[in-house]
Amino acid sequence: MLGASRSGRCGVVAELGGGQHPVIALHGWFGSGAAWRPLQPHLDGSRFRYAFPDYRGYGERIEEPGAHTLAEAAQDVLALADELGFERFSLVGHSMGGAVMQRVLADAPHRVRALVGISPVPASGVPFDEQGWALFTGAVDEPGNRRAILDLTTGNRLTGVWLDAAVRHSLEHSDRRAFGDYLEAWAKADFQAEIQGNPVPVKVIVGEHDPALGAETMRATFQQHYPNCELETLTNAGHYAIDETPIALATSIERFLAAV
Repeated sequence: MLGASRSGRCGVVAELGGGQHPVIALHGWFGSGAAWRPLQPHLDGSRFRYAFPDYRGYGERIEEPGAHTLAEAAQDVLALADELGFERFSLVGHSMGGAVMQRVLADAPHRVRALVGISPVPASGVPFDEQGWALFTGAVDEPGNRRAILDLTTGNRLTGVWLDAAVRHSLEHSDRRAFGDYLEAWAKADFQAEIQGNPVPVKVIVGEHDPALGAETMRATFQQHYPNCELETLTNAGHYAIDETPIALATSIERFLAAV
């Protein structure tokens, strides 16, 4: 299903499809461009053209130096769009990628056609209590913390085989320093004033078993920030709908994007 990969300023980027609607998919904190693979067989390449980049310090760019900020990631997205010839494009962002896609919108609103957030981090960041912050900052060095976070954010209901595989993917596809820097970037994001009231079409998709970035959080953030924001809750999913319910997720994304 994947098309050719492209090598350029933003590293080796996997592409899918040749449709008229360009889409850039932005991965989460534990992910990489390769983390979208469970979703890819279900995407419509005849209508859409997808690109799946890595951030600096992740995946094909794991050794590339950077500041690992949302602003840097957003500028790299815009550079990729230029390389691909995407004058206007839609963005799909999972978790941390939801913050990156909004930073792109803040920096270049005229280029963004629509946003789709999958359990996305709001532009106002994510507040942590002391115990939660210790768990997440500890994940930089401790694989056990990464596993605990994956288990917690999917409702303590998934097989340990998947949890272990997701931890391995995170360890193998992200640089430790970059991983720590990006946590600070997305958790402490604070640029909602720059996107407040933007009329871009937005859809946020959450899992019913996500305890932190679920429907309640989206109603208090995204639906307050964007006047044209719709919300869908997927059953039988937590924070990782890409893995948990890929067919339902692909259907939801593309039904929305086809209408904008």
